[in-house]
Amino acid sequence: MENPIKLHFLTITILIFLLQNLHVTVADLSSDAQALLQFASSVPHVRKLNWNSTIPVCTSWVGITCNDEGTRVTAIHLPGHGLFGPIPQNSIGKLDALRVLSLRSNFLNGTLPSDIPSIPSLQFLYLQNNNFSGDISTPLSPQLSILDLSFNSFSGNIPQTLKNLTRLTSLNLQSNSFTGSIPELNLTRLRHLNVSHNSLNGSIPSSLQNFPISSFSGNSFLCGPPLTQCSYLVPHDSPNTALPLKKHNKKLSIGVILAIGIGCFLLIILLAVFLFCFMKKKDQDSVGELTVKAVPPGKNEKSDDFGSGVQAAEKNKLVFFEGSSYNFDLEDLLRASAEVLGKGSYGTAYKAILDESTTVVVKRVREVGVAKKEFELHMEFVGRIGRHPNIVPLCAYYYSKDEKLLVYEYMITGSLSALLHGNRGIGRTPLDWETRVKISLGAAKGISHIHSEGGTKFTHGNIKSSNILLSTDFSACISDLGLAPLMTISPTKPRYIGYYAPEVAETQKFTHKSDVYSFGVLLLELLTGKSPLPSPGHDEVVDLPRWVRSVVREEWTAEVFDEELMKHPHVEEEMVQMLQIGLACVARVPDTRPSMDDVLKMIVDLRATDSSEHRYSSEDNRSKGSNTQTP
Repeated sequence: MENPIKLHFLTITILIFLLQNLHVTVADLSSDAQALLQFASSVPHVRKLNWNSTIPVCTSWVGITCNDEGTRVTAIHLPGHGLFGPIPQNSIGKLDALRVLSLRSNFLNGTLPSDIPSIPSLQFLYLQNNNFSGDISTPLSPQLSILDLSFNSFSGNIPQTLKNLTRLTSLNLQSNSFTGSIPELNLTRLRHLNVSHNSLNGSIPSSLQNFPISSFSGNSFLCGPPLTQCSYLVPHDSPNTALPLKKHNKKLSIGVILAIGIGCFLLIILLAVFLFCFMKKKDQDSVGELTVKAVPPGKNEKSDDFGSGVQAAEKNKLVFFEGSSYNFDLEDLLRASAEVLGKGSYGTAYKAILDESTTVVVKRVREVGVAKKEFELHMEFVGRIGRHPNIVPLCAYYYSKDEKLLVYEYMITGSLSALLHGNRGIGRTPLDWETRVKISLGAAKGISHIHSEGGTKFTHGNIKSSNILLSTDFSACISDLGLAPLMTISPTKPRYIGYYAPEVAETQKFTHKSDVYSFGVLLLELLTGKSPLPSPGHDEVVDLPRWVRSVVREEWTAEVFDEELMKHPHVEEEMVQMLQIGLACVARVPDTRPSMDDVLKMIVDLRATDSSEHRYSSEDNRSKGSNTQTP
């Protein structure tokens, strides 16, 4: 009888133990869900989150990954999800089993809650391309392997606690407002470092001097290898310098005083002459025709005033679009100082500086083939279509018989073409894969918007890398919207065919499918680093789609990609997927090309299926490249 009683007692004990553990498991997953719901309710988001208590957390919630047992949330992937505003305390920070947090490329701001970077289990933290501010003074998880806070507004000193992160392999603090010196980081596993474009000063620690120049560029007061050598000043308390400095404080000699007096007199005369000339020129400008001095980009390029055809009777007929915040007239614009930015297919673009707070781009359009009324109606339509974050805003226009001007917002970072094909020598900061994907995604959004809002007959017609302009955070914006239908220029000229679909040369007509082809060439350009147009000094036209197909056909796919991209670990799979998207876009038969909406979905899905938890499952098999791909 005793044995059955003991057995019964043991069974009850085991059941109680299992029930207790089950309660703990459910409570843990339940608390994770509550923390995520708190985050979702506090942080507005453009893209919908399907997080609710009626569906399973681990298998159905967007962006959520759990452990194999399905008992804890271990990863959050919400890149580019349209999240904005600050992250509240006691939300994500409560997920004490979290290993991966990716909130990159959103609009999050405010200070970073102290309970997030200190999550004990956190290994991968991706917060780049947001607008976080404040300093990083909170404890950091000792398990951190990758920390990416680039392209934010963090300030203060780089935390000294980084030296304790012995597992750290990648640290990216690029394009913030960090100040002070770089701490000594004797981290044996550190393979990628980027602290460029901050406000750091002092000498680079010896433990970090093996990293390339690009890791430290953009910090004016930073010195030491691999940058220029530091010029150390003699200490202020040096006894050898105190006395000589005092000797120079004696009274000035009579000769020196006379020289200073004569110099001041001559300076006054020069100022008087300058003022006289300036006032005379101003009087001439007030009665004559107003033009703008254009600074040419090269010695042999002729200066071309964009106001030379403006008629005196029409000087104030600058038409602004609804919602424009600018407050100037045509006369102000024509008096502005200007410089030539470049000469494109449809005209010359100028950077016009009206005052210290107002800089615009003026495009002098040539070969317009429509009358004034049709031009004005078309511009009104373009102004409405162009209200999108990925389209360069058209602010105003001017039309006369001899002159057509378009006024755009100025994009300070310049064009994709300049960044991609500019200086590729020493000191160049190459476009990494993450940035190229962001640019392609932004451009695709802009073109997709043009097609959906403009209707079946409205196209862009001139998609190329020089018409992809970039904001400070490398968001892509489409320029030259709506100009192609107004022009009399034939796209069959050899210098234009690099981006144009084969059927455009035959029909002289642009369609949505021909825009898709041009975008496909743009994707191949981003992947290969090769320009589809002839470079200066070379007359041959490169058929980029044909070249890529020939290389892929010979199964040498790796030879296609830009050498600068091959230095990045763990991005080959994504590059191959993007290559497939590009080749689908440049199919020879227009009907076999995807629509722009489909192309956009494919690029979005390429990022959505990315999972750093699988990519970085082993720290020992990572490549030694200079950059690290993020999820």
